[in-house]
Amino acid sequence: MVDLAWRMLWHDKTRFMITVSGVAFAVALVFVQVGLFLGLLNNASVTIKHMDADLWITPHNTSNVDFANFFPETYIERVRSIPGVSRADNLIVFFMFMTLPSGSRESVEVYGMEDFRRWNFPWKVSEGNLDDLRRGNYIFMDQSATRRFGPFSTGEYRELMDRRVKIIGKTSDAVSFTTTPLVFMDYHRAQVLGGDTLEKRASYGLVKLSPGADVEQVRQEIMRRLPHNDVHTKAEWSRLSESYWVDNTGIGLNMYLTVFLGVLVGVVVVTQTLYTSTIEHIKEYGTVKAIGGRNRDLYFVIGKQALIAAVLGFAVGGAMAWSLRGGVERAGLKLLISPEMAVMVGSGAVVLCLAAALISIRKVAKLDPALVFRT
Repeated sequence: MVDLAWRMLWHDKTRFMITVSGVAFAVALVFVQVGLFLGLLNNASVTIKHMDADLWITPHNTSNVDFANFFPETYIERVRSIPGVSRADNLIVFFMFMTLPSGSRESVEVYGMEDFRRWNFPWKVSEGNLDDLRRGNYIFMDQSATRRFGPFSTGEYRELMDRRVKIIGKTSDAVSFTTTPLVFMDYHRAQVLGGDTLEKRASYGLVKLSPGADVEQVRQEIMRRLPHNDVHTKAEWSRLSESYWVDNTGIGLNMYLTVFLGVLVGVVVVTQTLYTSTIEHIKEYGTVKAIGGRNRDLYFVIGKQALIAAVLGFAVGGAMAWSLRGGVERAGLKLLISPEMAVMVGSGAVVLCLAAALISIRKVAKLDPALVFRT
């Protein structure tokens, strides 16, 4: 029966290639659309995930890490004395304007801290020493800024909020959902540039717990001492920052619609080609029944055809999606394809192809074996 399934598919090579192409198109579209979606969400929380903080203290009802509110910086002193807290520091996240050599002004997202190194942030430094940020009007800038600001080098000067600053280092992989370039500078200098808005104020509090400390117990104590703030674990804060963009923009709906249309096209192509093949080989199926074959034998043949189309289509579609990663990254986007996603997409391709075979299965189930003796 396995040979019969393959021979029926290979009998019309053009139709077989169309079937595989339909599945491959659907698979590639799902991989690319979902991969881009996950890449965008990763940008929304990448700084949270790489910051070596167990708890984040945020102003009440802050929706995501980029759009920060502010609270008195002295609040962090109340946190440092809590049992189970290894260290706690303030963090500033603030949008500022940078004047480029061309004279144009562009927004940047500034991260200001007293000691970047102790929080393992930024996590990929390609040039410069983070400790030097404390010594003057210096900044680190992520290499992703090149796409919007043009090439830049360490040692060059820029104007940030009309103040002259020197680029002394570069980072990589530090991006934001809004595509606004990230800049890193000393906490107190960020406060100076932020003017009255940032005077003696911070955006977030970062907390590192002592080994063995009870996360929930420490969180409850922080909330008791800071009743006007929220406290989130790293995982919770990442999820909140990501869900903000899904809930308040159309990226989620766009992803679902595109995936649905791609799957629909794939199912229609497989259904049509399998059904056409079944009709063309109806006498062969009748012969199988006439010599004692059972319905489940015919179901196996059609199911095998669907499975072959699913496996080959998944392989081709996956290869197509993987080959696009380099071009997508050069365009400044992320295409995340994980082993877990591959398993889910592959399983989905098999299920959908088998579902597409149901019409053909229903056709042969009602087949009269006497058909083979008719002229």
